[in-house]
Amino acid sequence: MSTDLTAIAVGTIAAVLLVFFILRSKSTNALNQLKEPAPKPEYLTREYKKYTRAEVAKHNTEKDAWLIVKNKVYDVTEYVEDHPGGLTILNDAGGDATEGFYGPQHPPTVAEHIMEYLIGELED
Repeated sequence: MSTDLTAIAVGTIAAVLLVFFILRSKSTNALNQLKEPAPKPEYLTREYKKYTRAEVAKHNTEKDAWLIVKNKVYDVTEYVEDHPGGLTILNDAGGDATEGFYGPQHPPTVAEHIMEYLIGELED
């Protein structure tokens, strides 16, 4: 009987220690991941060209469409045919689209999506 209890006790202790070390290992890995910052997206680290409003105004067609949103310049030419609102994106091509960009028709995630089209900043 005492041998059975000893075996049960040893097995229980071994199981508890195993669970402890597994959980500790997972929490250490999670902490290490928190300590290592994620790399910054490329659009946050690259240098951008400065454009005048006159330069942006030249890009106002379906085949060459630039927009200004909050003084940032975006080349959305490749996005025009994928735009959920169709060609309405061209209403502001070559000009300032800030007001329409923040309209109720756009979800909050649109600001993240457009970053891949960022090409510069407004100079004036």
